[in-house]
Amino acid sequence: MKLIKELIRRLMRLLMWPVGCIYKRRNGTTSTEARHEMPNEVLLGLVSQKLAEGHTTTIWVKGYSMRPFIEYGRDRVKLAPVSALHVGDAVLAQISPGHYVLHRIIEIKGDDITLQGDGNLYGVEQCHAADVCGIVTEYIRPNRTLFASDPHLIRRIRLWRKLRPIRRLLLFVYKSYV
Repeated sequence: MKLIKELIRRLMRLLMWPVGCIYKRRNGTTSTEARHEMPNEVLLGLVSQKLAEGHTTTIWVKGYSMRPFIEYGRDRVKLAPVSALHVGDAVLAQISPGHYVLHRIIEIKGDDITLQGDGNLYGVEQCHAADVCGIVTEYIRPNRTLFASDPHLIRRIRLWRKLRPIRRLLLFVYKSYV
């Protein structure tokens, strides 16, 4: 079984190679801007303080849980203070003291919010509305900026949510050429 999976993976990489080259050329893979890395609990603690004061802030994204919409090492997000929360919004939330996640809201029941990363197949996080520090207003890529209110982006996010049963296969294909 392992051999078959490896064979399929190599075949998909070979078939998707031209698409990957076009994708990397169009969207860029890395940025030349200087970055300072620090532990998430320190950085995101400072970010949540700034958001609580009413400022907006832009951060580089770490991790792969928001694939395919947000890519580690390529994308940044602009966060703004929370005004209203809706299902489908990407938010920065404190799950436990010192533990922050940037995930999408999949359910709101009163004051309780359920979050899940776009690249996560099963795992969800629970938090309260008061634990949400900021909301994503822009996705910043090397060659362009996507606004979170863009109707095309909202449609793609809704479609991605509906494709949850086959998300594992779609992520496998996506990872094979990115």
